[in-house]
Amino acid sequence: MLRLKSTVVFDTNMILRYILEDNIEMADIAEEYIMSCNVIVTIEVIAEVVYVLRKVYSMERQSVVDNVQKFTKLVYCEEDDVLNLALDTYSNNNLDFVDCILYAYNKIEGYEIATFDKKLLRLLNGT
Repeated sequence: MLRLKSTVVFDTNMILRYILEDNIEMADIAEEYIMSCNVIVTIEVIAEVVYVLRKVYSMERQSVVDNVQKFTKLVYCEEDDVLNLALDTYSNNNLDFVDCILYAYNKIEGYEIATFDKKLLRLLNGT
């Protein structure tokens, strides 16, 4: 009998333990989920992961991007085009990750972004 994989949504701590491997038991549990289930992540959770890796763990910007991209190749994100552009934008610009997500929504989905943020406006306008 064919057994379907169950679906789980990872929270920030599950992703952090997997990426950081700072608690081997928890990292192993996260890996087991990835191997045996359909794992879903949301852009909101990834935004929190990026924030924590930068601000709490003082990880360099490019290292954050590399680690998150490596992780997201193993799981499902409904808006992966938006997420990937946001990560690429984050690695090449001095913007907060949430601003990079907004930029990606503008470029991928065509959403108008209403903001007073000058750096984000320059990026959106290509200047």
